Amino acid sequence: MAQVKLETKFVNDIAGKFFVPSYQRGYRWTEDEVTRLLEDVYNLKEAGSQTPRNYCLQPIVVKKLDENYFEVIDGQQRLTTLFLIYRCMYEAGGRFFGAPKFSLEYETRKQSDDFLVNINFDLKNDNIDFYFMTNAYETIENWFNTAGEISVVMPNIKTLFAERVKIIWYEVDETEDAVALFTRLNIGKIPLTNAELVKAIFLSNNHLNEYKQHEIALQWDNIEKELHNDALWCFLTNNSAEKYQTRIDLILDLMSEKNFDERETYFTFFKLAQEKDLNKTWEEIVHTFLILKDWYEDHERYHKIGYLIASGVKTLAEIYRESIGKTKRDFLSRVDEFIKDSIALKSYDDSYADWTYENNAEKIRRLLLLFNVESVRQNGERSQWFPFDKFKFCGEDKVSWSLEHIHAVKSQEKGILENWKEWLSLHLSSIKLLEGEDSPLVSEIENLLDKKEFRYNEFERLQSEIIKKFSPSGETETYIDTIENLALIKCRDNSALSNSTFDVKRNEVIRMDMQGAFIPFCTRMAFLKYYTKSEENQIHFWGKTDRQAYIEAINKVLEDYLTRPIVLRKEVWNGG
Repeated sequence: MAQVKLETKFVNDIAGKFFVPSYQRGYRWTEDEVTRLLEDVYNLKEAGSQTPRNYCLQPIVVKKLDENYFEVIDGQQRLTTLFLIYRCMYEAGGRFFGAPKFSLEYETRKQSDDFLVNINFDLKNDNIDFYFMTNAYETIENWFNTAGEISVVMPNIKTLFAERVKIIWYEVDETEDAVALFTRLNIGKIPLTNAELVKAIFLSNNHLNEYKQHEIALQWDNIEKELHNDALWCFLTNNSAEKYQTRIDLILDLMSEKNFDERETYFTFFKLAQEKDLNKTWEEIVHTFLILKDWYEDHERYHKIGYLIASGVKTLAEIYRESIGKTKRDFLSRVDEFIKDSIALKSYDDSYADWTYENNAEKIRRLLLLFNVESVRQNGERSQWFPFDKFKFCGEDKVSWSLEHIHAVKSQEKGILENWKEWLSLHLSSIKLLEGEDSPLVSEIENLLDKKEFRYNEFERLQSEIIKKFSPSGETETYIDTIENLALIKCRDNSALSNSTFDVKRNEVIRMDMQGAFIPFCTRMAFLKYYTKSEENQIHFWGKTDRQAYIEAINKVLEDYLTRPIVLRKEVWNGG
């Protein structure tokens, strides 16, 4: 197994001679990259002395050729820029700052060695390397001249390089094929990943014996492979795998207590690199993964923890921390408390009937997700599992779920002619089945559709009549935006379908179901009228009987979590 040396060191401690081989291109950093580096470093002083924040440059990958003599495989641009910064400070402050402790030489561009040490603006246009080196040096000089008093700024930069700014020193084995490694690192400009760096810590002969390294390498690959099971991945996180360089990063971040939004690229590496007992650290990583896998394979914990993560109520890290030191029973009890809190009413006077699409959409969405997840868990015992992977992603695309009105809602917006025509077309077949081919309403719809153009008031009159045909007689629409009339449906741009009657939406759900599309369990049950008693069933509209049966099903499934049972919203009856 190849040996590597992996450590962090302050920029001020970089020393030796660095050889840039012919397979590398010349120096090409522009004003933007140079300025960004200086600004990032100088802004560290704002963190204050009580909570100092370190800054880490991308890894410098080298191969040792001799004592204090290294071949640069990756990091030439950063090294050259750092050399120019030190050179500029030395020219301005002399012995106070000291000359750079390191130097660079180029296999095919010998004259660049001397030019770096003695920047000559008159030779700027002699070759492309001189041009970029001169521009970078000018950028550094200009930045120092505008950043503030040079007598203050330069000592600050010097101090920061010595005490706060680090590089990751990645020294590969002397037998490593440098060209092959360079190619791998630079195809698509992919830098060393956090996971690669962490892995290198464990596989370094400086830390663990060869047998243990082989064991870790095998376990590492097995964990990565298992995390490529999308069902497991989507149980653990709402984030696409594309957001991670490797999937094992999820476990490593969990161990390092890194927040997903943490901007420090190498936060996890630095945290784990500080651990003194690497053997114990690796055992904890494996143990953590096995705990998560145990949750995934346990029917009850899979659904309850999966809901908390999918709903955004808790993160994996928060749930994991809560599990530490608890028995399975105590942990499950705590999980149940989180679930109850996620859909709890605020006060004694509050009512689920008052939750509407307008004022509590997120809470209703959460409650309906729990209804779906718990229905699958309770209905299937161990034979059915809620598919969090299908719920969260379609391929690599993240899926968004909206609250869909089960019964038709008349749009408050006029929309455009194309949408009116689509809406009428969607309802034409339903009207034909309800009233027959010879119905006057069918003729009116067909006549309007035959026109190239028509006015909104013409469409609106027909729309109102069609909705009335598919609405329960005598009922008002006070319940339209409440739980009893809402279901989870995949977000889409088709406003015509969203504003359609129950009959049209039901046909669409059946069509999607036949095509194998994922439809949440309870959404399918509602639109196929499985909750409604057969003797009271009809297929064309969503009436009070259907809503009552729907609410009774929710109350039964979620009785352990609801603050109190859900009731139908009080209705105002026509003429009453």
